[in-house]
Formats: sequence, C-alpha cells, structure tokens
Amino acid sequence: MDSLLRAFTMVGQPEVLVTIVVSSIFGLVVGFIPGLTATMATALLVPFAMFLDPVSAIASIVSATAMAIFAGDIPGTLLRLPGTPASAAYVDHSYRLAMAGRAGEILGINLVFSALGGLFGTVVLVAAAPALADYALRLSSFEFFWLSVLGLSCAVFVVGDNVAKGLAALLFGLLLATVGRDYTSGFPRFTFDEADLLDGIPFVPALIGFFALPEIIRTMLSRPTAGARPITQAGSIFTGMGRAMWHWRWNFMRSSALGTAVGALPGAGADTAAWTAYAVSKKLTRDPAAWGTDSVEGIVDSTSANNAALSGAWIPALVFAIPGDTITAIAIAVLYLKNVTPGPSIFLENAHVLYAVFTTFFIANLLMIPLGWVAIRASIPILRMPRQVLMAPLLLFACVGAYAVDNNVFGIGVMLVCGLVGYWMEENGFQIGRAHV
Repeated sequence: MDSLLRAFTMVGQPEVLVTIVVSSIFGLVVGFIPGLTATMATALLVPFAMFLDPVSAIASIVSATAMAIFAGDIPGTLLRLPGTPASAAYVDHSYRLAMAGRAGEILGINLVFSALGGLFGTVVLVAAAPALADYALRLSSFEFFWLSVLGLSCAVFVVGDNVAKGLAALLFGLLLATVGRDYTSGFPRFTFDEADLLDGIPFVPALIGFFALPEIIRTMLSRPTAGARPITQAGSIFTGMGRAMWHWRWNFMRSSALGTAVGALPGAGADTAAWTAYAVSKKLTRDPAAWGTDSVEGIVDSTSANNAALSGAWIPALVFAIPGDTITAIAIAVLYLKNVTPGPSIFLENAHVLYAVFTTFFIANLLMIPLGWVAIRASIPILRMPRQVLMAPLLLFACVGAYAVDNNVFGIGVMLVCGLVGYWMEENGFQIGRAHV
C-alpha cells in the first residue's frame, strides 16, 4: 500500500503529468503520419527520456505508443494509408466504409475501442504481473536462461515464413552486442582501436538509426500514393457509440483477450495481434455476408486487439525482462539506464516505479478519448500536406537526439550507419526488431 500511494504521488507530480500530455501529443502526430511507426516515436523519445526521472521516462514511452497505435487508424480510414503497421490489417475495410459516408462512425469505433482495449490489457497486466513475479522469484538462473532462449526463439519464429532471415537478424543483433570490452577480462572486442567503441556501440544512437532513419529514407524515396481520395469531413464520431459498445461487447472481450495474449508473446507485438484478431473475426463471425460489406465487426476486433497487445507486451518485459515487442525492448533499456532492473526483483526493490507504470497506462488510455477527438478534428487538413515535407525536421530531430546523449558527433555517425544498415535489412526482408529483442 505504501508503494501504491508513493506511485500515485509520483505520477501526480506536475512534471510527470505534463510529460504524459506532451508525449501523447507527440505520439498522435507520429502515428497519423503514414509510414511512421510507434517504434519510431519511442526511439525518438529515448534521448529526452535520458534526462527524466524513471517514472517520467517510462510514462513518456507508454503515452506516446498508446496514442501512436490509435492515431495510425486516422489516415488509414481517411486516405487508405495505414499510419502504423498495426493499422494495416483493417485499412481497406475502414476506408471502404468511410467512402460510404461512415467515416465519423469508423473513427469513433477506432477511438473508443482502442481506449477500451488498452484498459483491458492494463487490467490483465496489473492482475497477472504480480502473480507471475511471485512465481518467478522461485526460479533459478537455469530457468531464466531457458526463458531467454524461449524469448529469442519466439522472436525468430513470429517473423512469418522466412525463419532463416529472422534467425540471421537475431544473430546480427547478438554480434553487435559483442562489441566493446569483455565484462570479465576487460579485453576490447571488435573495437578496431576506436576509443568510442570500448563501451560498446552507443545504444541510443543505434536505436534511433535502426528504427527511425529507415522510415525517413523510405518516405523520401516513395512516391505519393495514387487512388486515395482524402475525405473532407468526418462527421460526428460518438453518435450511436453506446449502442455499438453493447452490440459488440463479446467481440471486444474476445479480441482484447487475444491481443493481450499475443502481445505477451516475445517478439509478436500489436501488428501481429491486429492481423490475428482480424482473421479470427472473419472466421468466427455469425454473419459472413455482412462482415465483408457493411459490418464493422472486423474493425472492432482488430482495433481492440492491437491496443490490448501494447499492455500485454509489458508482462514478460516487467516480470522476466524479456521484451514482448520492440517498444518494450527500448523501454527495458531505458529502465536499465535509469538503474531500475526489470524482472521479478522489481516488485521488491522498485515496486513504486512498477505501480507508477500501471497508473500511467490507465491515464494514457483514458486521455486517448479527448486527445483522440482533437486529433481526428485536426487531422484532415494536416493529412493533405505531403508527408515528405515532414521528414527534414524529423531527421534533424534524430540527429540532435543521437548527439545529445553523450555530446559526441560519433553518435550521429553511428546513427547514420545503423540507419543505412537497417534500411537495407528491411528492404531485403530482414526484421530489425529481431536484432533488438
């Protein structure tokens, strides 16, 4: 109880609340720019998180990612351009109904069921994490070794059909981790007499390079998508929402539970949860004829699942220090940099930080409703702007972040090299996230 009260006090501090609001707005902006991702938003936040206390740092990541996943639905519905990969599963479905004059209804469903799915996943996180941690405290180093192997194995096999490329990306990430002085002997490995590499490849610049720069390069090289007519108005987004929530309540429960479970699998993430829920919805629908024409069932299922998966991914991350997705991989690194060790011991040593994370999840998902409504209203004129115009400020933003961590130009060089390598990997079917899991 003392830890819970302390967590409430910490989250209630003005600077933490301001961080949540600012990070939420940042996540909304990144999310509804087609081609950018929630992972990119997280990567760009890391340099600023370095200057925040642990609660504010994690709160910024939680808030930005929750908003970014929802915001990806906005350009998907209005322009048939998914803002994030998690929105791609149902983008055609959403756009088709929006073109039929139901844009406001679809955006309202995306907003409300995204928030409800996030709250569902958070409840499961709060209920499951302490119980799993109590069990994990009885595990020895042998069990944790095999859990780590399980996490790495899952990261390989969830990439799809090409397991070899998933394994190659994973091994490449492990190779990068060997750069620097050996922990036991202090002998430098793969440093090539470069003093800046003695402590390993700088994590934050590499993170920004691998996850942010490829998106910028891809956007600059892409051509504007033809055939997507922008919708000039969205209408009322909350009309009939109470009736929809009641009508689709069982779909919401099923898909949120499925999304939380998929999110808890190491290496899966919100996009996998969305595709899985969409497929299950199509398989189990009671009205197959309406499902593919005028029903919103598939959208309800997918948008509930992808936001629930965000919370589910934190279960293995906090309990076993095994990231559920690339976002929690970044968050785990931030916790380590803040001298907070994830794993079962966090419930004993830093319980107040843990409860603060839980509280932030609830605040972020509740805040999604008003901020999401504002984002929907503001998005239509913004989405008419060519997204290439926004890439130069984002590149500058990335360079400043890579430099600011150590005040070293070497960080910018690492970011650029990792960005080019990351772009090549993605263009050739290698999943960058596997290298960081």
